[in-house]
Amino acid sequence: MPELPLIFEIGTFVVLGIILLFDLLLVLKRPHEPSMKEAGLWVTFYVGLALVFAALMFVFTGPEYGGQFVAGWITEYSLSIDNLFVFIIIMARFSVPRKYQQEVLMVGIIIALILRGIFIALGAAVIENFSWIFYIFGAFLLYTAYKQATDSGEDEEHAGDNKLISKLKSVLPMSESYDGNKVRTVVDGKKVFTPMLIVFVTIGLTDLLFAVDSIPAIFGLTQSAFIVFTANIFALMGLRQLYFLLGGLMTRLIYLKHALSVILAFIGVKLILHAMHVNELPFINGGEHIEWAPEIPTFVSLAVIVATIVVAVIASLIRSRVTDNSAARSDAAGEVADAPVVDGELDEAAGEAGVKDRRR
Repeated sequence: MPELPLIFEIGTFVVLGIILLFDLLLVLKRPHEPSMKEAGLWVTFYVGLALVFAALMFVFTGPEYGGQFVAGWITEYSLSIDNLFVFIIIMARFSVPRKYQQEVLMVGIIIALILRGIFIALGAAVIENFSWIFYIFGAFLLYTAYKQATDSGEDEEHAGDNKLISKLKSVLPMSESYDGNKVRTVVDGKKVFTPMLIVFVTIGLTDLLFAVDSIPAIFGLTQSAFIVFTANIFALMGLRQLYFLLGGLMTRLIYLKHALSVILAFIGVKLILHAMHVNELPFINGGEHIEWAPEIPTFVSLAVIVATIVVAVIASLIRSRVTDNSAARSDAAGEVADAPVVDGELDEAAGEAGVKDRRR
């Protein structure tokens, strides 16, 4: 990869750090549920910022690595949107007040950045010294893709139900209700933890699982630690605003999981082909590179990822509209079916009234 100017890398992390710090201070100072307009403006700002950075990558490093960033960012962003489904379930399961959900999401994002930073550093070091790790990454992504495609959603419904959470509840003194956004409070003169601690721990554990899935996926698109980390940062920035912006729309993206399954499987195959191309394992092809194994170009990866996401979103919205129309027709049919019964009762009542009048 062409050497990026040191000032560019340092400047990137300084600017992103300042933005994240400002975002965190804003949440802590004024916890609230953002309006659709506010959430939309923030999401637009963060997406625009990512596109500006992508343009700078194209200028400084050329189309190959600029394309790698865009492909990595879109993949991580899509995975992050899918992760929001789990966050919604966690918030509902622990009855987190809407006013403080922004803070919970912000803490979750910070935990995710720390965990992903550790995974990226470890992954980059392993990749540099052991090319065979691509076989493992590829197989893991194929397995993840299969699990994603066959997932019934039961695991998500039980998000937060695990032994560690149960242990914390049984060992730590815990209040029955929240005290604002505090982790500790005083009840009957004793200091106890609030359920907010359990929420933070659950979010942190969820982020750990997400990092295990997403880091191998983006390393299948680029081996640059700088691109991997910046793509993750841009994917996580604005995630909490997106949580409020999408709202009920998220439940309509029914084919998103299938799209992510296709993307993960594609990247898994790409990783295995790359591992074969640079093969050094002695028991495979005598330790020689497998020359016939193709290297899938970055622009092909980007096209597959974008096309898959677009098709999934359009198909999801069409399916939702068809479902809504069917439900509306069913309701209308039900009302029509009830009408003759009412009319019949009125006719019967009128008939009885007429009989009584004739008797008189």
